[in-house]
Amino acid sequence: MTQDLPSADAPLKIGTRGSPLALAQAYETRARLMAAFDLAEAAFEIVVIKTTGDDRSMIAADRPLKEIGNKGLFTKEIEEAMLSGGIDIAVHSMKDMPTVQPDGLILDCYLPREDTRDAFITLSGGGLRDLAQGAVVGTSSLRRKAQLLARRPDLQVVEFRGNVQTRLQKLRDGVAEATFLAMAGLNRMNMDDVPKTPIEPDDMLPAVAQGAIGIERRTDDTRAQEMLAAIHDRDTGTRLAAERSFLAALDGSCETPIAALAELDGDMMRLRGEILRPDGAKVFSGEISGAASDGPQLGHELANRLLTQAGPGFFDCG
Repeated sequence: MTQDLPSADAPLKIGTRGSPLALAQAYETRARLMAAFDLAEAAFEIVVIKTTGDDRSMIAADRPLKEIGNKGLFTKEIEEAMLSGGIDIAVHSMKDMPTVQPDGLILDCYLPREDTRDAFITLSGGGLRDLAQGAVVGTSSLRRKAQLLARRPDLQVVEFRGNVQTRLQKLRDGVAEATFLAMAGLNRMNMDDVPKTPIEPDDMLPAVAQGAIGIERRTDDTRAQEMLAAIHDRDTGTRLAAERSFLAALDGSCETPIAALAELDGDMMRLRGEILRPDGAKVFSGEISGAASDGPQLGHELANRLLTQAGPGFFDCG
């Protein structure tokens, strides 16, 4: 290290949202840094920051995320705190992150990726195919809604937000018969008792960067740069570079459901991608393979292929 390590008197401040999952991810980051540099827990301070996406009035009303503002919904206030010096690093769920960071901030550290699959949650047992005709499914994810309707257009989809406990209570209250969560979050919170069925990527391609934790820092903070380099998982970074390149090439002003998953086999990569109409009426999917080191180019090329298949106007608003 070229600079002094944090200590109890001058702790490294880790910014995070206050949800149980966000805190679990911050604790994992702290534990990895403690192990990498033989530091005590007191050398770190977890700083909880409330974001726009954490506003309980919005959650209670089950307002669609697109009405609140998807871009930066769970990151804006945290990034502002980092730019002002209130925190040193920020821990994020990568599927929440825009493809471009604010000036002065950088994302170049990723922890080992968890299970990328979606989990189908229902109290009645069974899987997606077992749902009765016209059953009600709750989700706030445009991607999951579109993928669900593409496979089962007979189903009704209602807005469904909140933490795991809130969503399970909504199922018990009969608001919906089923919902979805990420396997990664359930695993990180050791929630083995949740009645879930993992959905394979062949059946439902996950969100870009699902299951990955990213750690953001100021570009000029060389101490944070050196510390985070020690816990960075290279394979996760390689996979996310391809997936986020795919997303960046497609990202427009309209909220279009997008899914992607990059997988490694030695030095080779397989990247699958999908774009859908919000109502699931049209789905365009494809895959591409190549050298893992060419991940960003593969992501860009696959995006262009799908845009060509979809034709002009696919991303038009209205």
